[in-house]
Amino acid sequence: MNHAIYPLTIYFDGGCPICAAEMHNLQLRNVDGLLRFTDISAPGVTDLPAGVSMRELMDLMHVRCADGAIVRGAAALRLIYDGARLRGLARVMGAPGLRQFCDWAYPIVARNRYRIPRPLVRVMFETTLRRAAERRAGTSACRDGVCDLPTPPSRRDHSGEAR
Repeated sequence: MNHAIYPLTIYFDGGCPICAAEMHNLQLRNVDGLLRFTDISAPGVTDLPAGVSMRELMDLMHVRCADGAIVRGAAALRLIYDGARLRGLARVMGAPGLRQFCDWAYPIVARNRYRIPRPLVRVMFETTLRRAAERRAGTSACRDGVCDLPTPPSRRDHSGEAR
């Protein structure tokens, strides 16, 4: 694993149903501890990357690499998926032709994320992908009969405490 990249701090919009669901799924898959999650919609958040405005953070996914480099958009997703052991997905998103398509399409999806119907989000992220993430977490997050699963970002109150 590239030590200049990981651990990776992910800046996400926890008020967005898609974003919150995907971050919960990624937390379940974060078995190597390479990903850190910062909900930029939470009141009082101070761990923001220098030189990046809140508007920019809300417009596109941003990550801060271990070396301080900021990566955004589909390139950020490729790093996130690689760190979450979804390396096949990261490779597909980086394949010639698909990389350009993902780089073009991601900002469109991000801009319209609140327009995506909630039932579709529920089926995609809170059912199908969640089951896969839970299966992954079930085999790696449980030790000696005790499971240590993170509280999903959407289930935290404004102080960061689990509800």
